[in-house]
Amino acid sequence: MSAETSDLTKVDSAVSGLSSSPTEEKKGHRRASSSAAGVYNINDLEKEGKELQIAKETQKLNWKLNTSPATLDDKEALKKFLTTPPVKKIDLHFPLGLEVTARNLKGVTIKDALDAIHKQFKKKADDELELPVLAGFEWDKEESWTRLIVHQKKEGAPSSGGKKKNKKDSYGE
Repeated sequence: MSAETSDLTKVDSAVSGLSSSPTEEKKGHRRASSSAAGVYNINDLEKEGKELQIAKETQKLNWKLNTSPATLDDKEALKKFLTTPPVKKIDLHFPLGLEVTARNLKGVTIKDALDAIHKQFKKKADDELELPVLAGFEWDKEESWTRLIVHQKKEGAPSSGGKKKNKKDSYGE
């Protein structure tokens, strides 16, 4: 038996007919960044000295911080970019020190900013919030180029819709 096996030669299929170095071309491709054209990194804008403009629509929303942005009537305003030029992410700084970050690789919209804020305040009751309504945002390049200051107010303007969810008023009088 040992005489017969000596005639066989060992064949390694991995080495047979191939060079030892891996091929130069790789078949997999790297996914391109999903950021849209014209959307900037806030740090690049700071280096270039480009100024930000904040969408004026944020001041008219009268949005309560602890309610979902989906409840707002002005759905078109939510789709607008928060800043011009649009950025991938921006920090939103509250006067008491809280800071949240709104991110969107296609450009941070007003909805992205409200979602980030809502995430922090959704578990708070109305009476826990001293200033429960969004008044708008302010960009102070002297303080921080990459941050917007969030302004809040005590009450929103009366809504024109007039949907009442509180039935206690109609029974009491």
